[in-house]
Amino acid sequence: MRTKHHFFLFLFSTLFLIPSLEAQVDQRFGAMGRRRLAPQTQTATPREPENLTAEEMVDAEMPKIREAIEFSEFEAAVLRSILTKYVQQRIEVQILNLGPEKTREAYETINLNQEEELKASLPEEKYNALKEYRDNGGKKPKEKKKKKKKNKS
Repeated sequence: MRTKHHFFLFLFSTLFLIPSLEAQVDQRFGAMGRRRLAPQTQTATPREPENLTAEEMVDAEMPKIREAIEFSEFEAAVLRSILTKYVQQRIEVQILNLGPEKTREAYETINLNQEEELKASLPEEKYNALKEYRDNGGKKPKEKKKKKKKNKS
C-alpha cells in the first residue's frame, strides 16, 4: 500500500513538473525545441496609396521647396500654379494608359514645357536654385565646410 502511494505521488509530481521544467529549458536555450506559437502571418492588408489631386501633391511639396529656397509670396504663387498645371498633365497621361514609348514622349514634352515656363516666370537665380534642388532629389544644397588644418608643433 505504501509503495503504491509513493508510486502515484512520484507519477503525479513528475507529470506536473515536466511542463514547468520544459518552459525553463525553452527560455534558457532560446526555444530551440518545439515552438508552441503559431507562425505570424501578415494580418494587415497592404493599403493602396490614396489618390491625391495635383493641388494636394503640390501643397505637400511646397513647404519643402520654400524651406530650401527663399521665395517671395508672388514667386511662390507663380511656382505653385505652374507645378499644379504640369502635375495635372502628368496625372492625365497616367490615366490614359498609353504605351511606354508614347508615355515617355508625353513626359518629355511636359518636362520641357514646365522648364520653359519656370525659366520665363522666375528670376534666374531662383530658377537655378530650384533646378539644383530638383537635381539633388529634393534635398537642400550642402554648403562646403572649410577644413581646419592642424598645427604641427
